[in-house]
Amino acid sequence: MRAQRGGAAAMGVRCPCRLRTPFSAGHPLRLKSLRSRQMDPEALKKYSALHPKPPGLTLHYGTAGFRTKAEQLDHVMFRMGMLAVLRSKAVASTIGIMVTASHNPEEDNGVKLVDPLGEMLHPSWEEYATQLANAEEQELQETVTDICQKAAVNQHKDASVFIGRDTRPSSEKLSRSVIDGISVLGGQYHDYGLVTTPQLHYMVCCQNTQGQYGKATLEGYYEKLSKAFMELIKKSPGSGESQRHLKIDCANGIGALKLSEMQPYLPKELLIHLYNDGTKEKLNYLCGADFVKVHQKPPRGLDMKPNERCCSFDGDADRIVYYYKDETGRFHLIDGDKIATLISIFLKELLGKVGQTLKMAVVQTAYANGSSTRYLEETLKVPVHCVKTGVKHLHHKAQEFDVGVYFEANGHGTVLFSKAAETKIRQLANEEKDDEKREAAKVLENMINLINQTVGDAVSDMLVIEAILALKGLTVQQWDAIYTDLPNRLLKVQVADRRVIDTTDAERRAVTPPGLQEEIDALVKKYKLSRAFVRPSGTEDVVRIYAEADTQENTDALAHEVSLAVYHLAGGRGEPPQPL
Repeated sequence: MRAQRGGAAAMGVRCPCRLRTPFSAGHPLRLKSLRSRQMDPEALKKYSALHPKPPGLTLHYGTAGFRTKAEQLDHVMFRMGMLAVLRSKAVASTIGIMVTASHNPEEDNGVKLVDPLGEMLHPSWEEYATQLANAEEQELQETVTDICQKAAVNQHKDASVFIGRDTRPSSEKLSRSVIDGISVLGGQYHDYGLVTTPQLHYMVCCQNTQGQYGKATLEGYYEKLSKAFMELIKKSPGSGESQRHLKIDCANGIGALKLSEMQPYLPKELLIHLYNDGTKEKLNYLCGADFVKVHQKPPRGLDMKPNERCCSFDGDADRIVYYYKDETGRFHLIDGDKIATLISIFLKELLGKVGQTLKMAVVQTAYANGSSTRYLEETLKVPVHCVKTGVKHLHHKAQEFDVGVYFEANGHGTVLFSKAAETKIRQLANEEKDDEKREAAKVLENMINLINQTVGDAVSDMLVIEAILALKGLTVQQWDAIYTDLPNRLLKVQVADRRVIDTTDAERRAVTPPGLQEEIDALVKKYKLSRAFVRPSGTEDVVRIYAEADTQENTDALAHEVSLAVYHLAGGRGEPPQPL
């Protein structure tokens, strides 16, 4: 019996536990190890030969997993299927595998593993992933044995894996390679077919909490979120009187497909209009959250009228940014910083009403606009913590608080509630005698249900934002006016070796090369409300530069001067940076 791609699971039928152990179609081999939970060296050799590693190719598992051109990934997918089985055996839980390259061009693809509670793969296993992906054919069995020993994997245990994929043309074939890897080590799997990345994270968490977090089906996901959203907007001023229109750029990706499925579950008060739905154009091409954020302009294929609320998802629907055009035709971007601020204002107000001493904080990276940090700390009086770039760093820090709000400026983020905070809020919502406190606790309880706490989720974040705007009676312009962003500029400088730059203080200060930080400090002093930092790229020999100041002219001048300092002190390549 073969698992149907895009079949029962993709349609939202309740079948998360029907885990199957077939090999994918198209291969003549049928292996006896299907029933065995241990490695069969001969089977491994035969199947590995069907997914050969290109000679000389070396890849590294980073925050985004593996990402490169799709045609170079077949062997990686097969081996990550194997790794997911080993991880599942090691932690005695279901592990997720998502085939996606997020906001990258359509020609690329990638893969990332999801840990038991829907979180990102544990850092120690990132090393195993890199080791396994880069092992030569003849070293594969030895590498698997080595990982089993280092990670204390009991090969006699059962393993189960949930698989999801995005809409890229290469994703279906690559997910079949994942299935071969799972099956060759005797693992069971359930293929959800086409899902957003956050949906797969959600399913894995539901499965491993035995349904406490929700049902591990798409139907369960849609029902949980839409029910919480409806409960929230019932309480909004003018509820039921007017429809709220929202234009959504789906980046020609999976978001369009899943929002179409979700539409029947949503209340009539929210009318969503989908653009860049993947029927005509290429994934992420001149559209999507990353394009809008980087280019500070609307996506192609979305017609904006003045003061209309619009938002963009990225290719796998784990990022969201909002924007609008004012009466003069000027484009206004509302990025992750402003999303975090809106959510923080709302939650702080509610926490004040329930009268509990719950500790709330916002987690940002050095890329957060200085105006947002100042507003949160000085006006809202909410503690702000800065961490290194990368979702795993933000998520980890946010777990330290009763309520941890984290967003990257690019629009990836969520809110985490500690177990104690969640228990207390649910208790107050049911038992509190004081009407105002009980109502505030009920709103918080619905927010907990609406937020996907496993990972940033564009669908969930969109509904959270729409609920808050409705409840507070805010227009998109009023939201934008909470604070004014400082002008900022991102640049990059080619260098011979990015490793010459080492940083500290959450990447805000350069430790090496000698003299660089002193030069940056001297340049920053020349301008008002200014700051600048440099950090090495994680993937290429490039140094990234961020600058902000009181005017765009001063910002551009500062960014250029810092880029020259990097060029001269950190081994710049090619022509020196030119003024902007």
